[in-house]
Amino acid sequence: MHLLLSTSEEVRPARAGVVVGRKVGNSVVRHRVQRRLRHLLIPHVDQLPSGAALVVRPQPAAATASSSELGGDLDRALRKVQGGQR
Repeated sequence: MHLLLSTSEEVRPARAGVVVGRKVGNSVVRHRVQRRLRHLLIPHVDQLPSGAALVVRPQPAAATASSSELGGDLDRALRKVQGGQR
């Protein structure tokens, strides 16, 4: 996960994206992981600073993880990147 904070004076909404590599699985698996993570990310985007850009890149284990596991991992990663940026 990468978080880029805006240094611009312009006020823009925060953005988030999911990039799923081929090591996660075939096309069907990658798209399933992407949809699940995007759904889990939606409530967190509003909590990001204005103009921030967040990129989530799941590991291969995400293909077999449950939604609760993905959500917990996402929460921990967000706390880690936001804590390092303050």
